[in-house]
Amino acid sequence: MNDRVRKAVFPAGGLGTRFLPATKVIPKEMLALVDKPIIQYGVEEAIASGIEHIIIVTGRGKSAMEDHFDVSFELDATLERRGKHELLAVSRGVATMARVNYVRQKEPLGLGHAVLCAKELVGNEPFAVILPDDVIDADPPCLKQMIDVFEEKHGSVLATMTIDGQAISAYGVLAGSPDPDNPRIYNCTGMVEKPKLQDAPSNQAIIGRYVLTPRVFELLEQTKPGAGGEIQLTDGIKALLKEEKVFGYTFEGKRFDAGDKFGMLQATVEYALKRPEFGDKFRAYLKELVC
Repeated sequence: MNDRVRKAVFPAGGLGTRFLPATKVIPKEMLALVDKPIIQYGVEEAIASGIEHIIIVTGRGKSAMEDHFDVSFELDATLERRGKHELLAVSRGVATMARVNYVRQKEPLGLGHAVLCAKELVGNEPFAVILPDDVIDADPPCLKQMIDVFEEKHGSVLATMTIDGQAISAYGVLAGSPDPDNPRIYNCTGMVEKPKLQDAPSNQAIIGRYVLTPRVFELLEQTKPGAGGEIQLTDGIKALLKEEKVFGYTFEGKRFDAGDKFGMLQATVEYALKRPEFGDKFRAYLKELVC
């Protein structure tokens, strides 16, 4: 088994019903956060973390993602003819930023099934999973932090964030204990999906970043579908935990749930404020609204 994490899987076959009617014809992963599709933020994070091969698991009606990361000859020719060299560089940069392959998930049968669809392209090596809905602002990138932990601990790593109070019931939650040498690392002994507050084994909630060993593919193949006929990734990781070490990692950075309307609005405001070309102007506008 190759020990280096070179590939990242992006499950992107969902229906995006929380953003209807916008997602009736536009994949939710292609909704713009300022001026980039949501999924591009995750791809850029992966590349900045040393990932060489992007694998996007798509579904029916998702061809816009393939077009986005491909060369647009007509657009590029028009921009070049009009002397729009900066915009031409932006367009070509998207098409050349990474090696991207696609695999089709013919039915929405759960996150575990979506990851399993990428088995042949990943092969027998560790890999990352990035959920495009989770946009994370971090330096170094969240995935890079996790890969460093993977290389140090030689076990799968799940990104977590500390959630206190009733909100913990919306997440998968880790059971275990903090690592004595690094309080950000959590030695995982189990996990509970969306527990009631009183039943939560910790305040460490799993979010949309994973670094996994390839053994998880075989375990997902053996996982029986649960509610709604879906194969859950957490069930595969629970099985993996019986054979290998699994760690939680409380990343340094800020996560936005861009799969939620309010989270998308929060991300839009904060990413817009960070933009040097109009951040100050936007901040002044927001202050005018408050007044």
